[in-house]
Amino acid sequence: MGEDYLVILRERGSYRLRREGMEYPAVLSGRFQFGTLTPSDYPTVGDRVTAEQTGDGRCVITDLRERKTLFLRRSAGTDRTEQTVAANVDTVFICMSLNRDYNLRRLERYLSLVWESGAAPVVVLTKKDLCRDALQKQAEAESAAMGAPVLLTSSLEENGLQALEPWLVPGRTLALMGSSGVGKSTLINRLLGRELLSTGGLRNDDRGHHTTTHRQLLELPCGAYVIDTPGMRELGMWESGEGIASAFPELDALAEQCRFSDCSHNGEPGCAVQTALSRGEVSEERFRAWRKLLAENAFSADSRSYLERKEQWSRDIAIRNKKMKKKRS
Repeated sequence: MGEDYLVILRERGSYRLRREGMEYPAVLSGRFQFGTLTPSDYPTVGDRVTAEQTGDGRCVITDLRERKTLFLRRSAGTDRTEQTVAANVDTVFICMSLNRDYNLRRLERYLSLVWESGAAPVVVLTKKDLCRDALQKQAEAESAAMGAPVLLTSSLEENGLQALEPWLVPGRTLALMGSSGVGKSTLINRLLGRELLSTGGLRNDDRGHHTTTHRQLLELPCGAYVIDTPGMRELGMWESGEGIASAFPELDALAEQCRFSDCSHNGEPGCAVQTALSRGEVSEERFRAWRKLLAENAFSADSRSYLERKEQWSRDIAIRNKKMKKKRS
């Protein structure tokens, strides 16, 4: 029958599971892999799975339990596939350092994906000790992160992480996401109270070093869980329509007022978005970022349809070939 386990690490085709304080290496069963159509159907860190022990200290994953949240992005580069980042996350700390990594357009992209996942975003501005105008940048981030708290932190100051305490709740799962070198691993080490994750100092160009190479779930002394993720400077949309609407609520509300339901907001008569732009009620930068994310999201919807058809076709061919072999034998 199998028992329920928590996925605490995924690295390529292998997993590490936890149950009742014990950890086990694991792989997917052949039946599970054969019935999987898309990448998001595979387990990821934070998932609950059903697995059977093999007798040698290992497990075989046979089923994936229902998820309450799922963070997806489009794979980096030109690949037309989805990529799972984490599952069953309650809160996502979107980490952005107050040096050269500071980028409001990237923040809007993260917010769209996090809102879409079902988790609650919290913007964590790191390395405030390196920034002279931290309060000004916090105000700028708040204007871009409507509906999400924006916190100032420093892993070098004694009380530099105090602002995070309201979200460090026993039994809750957090995920830290952001570009390479923003200080995620250093922050997690501070929360753990020990140097578990390797960290890198600043390079000569004021950017941090990439240190995390895989996703893993860790238990904090307070009883909360945290998922560290590799730096993700490139974040492609993947079926994030509702998330984009949540990240750009003012533009979504304006779009509902356009004369035509399929308005492209590019010169049509009766376009409420263009009217607001001409009046200065919406910034040109926000508008361009919104249009760009909507276009990427439309591409991802086409990609999923393409992938599902391709995978189903491959399954049909495999089944047909198997039947042919039986007839010949």
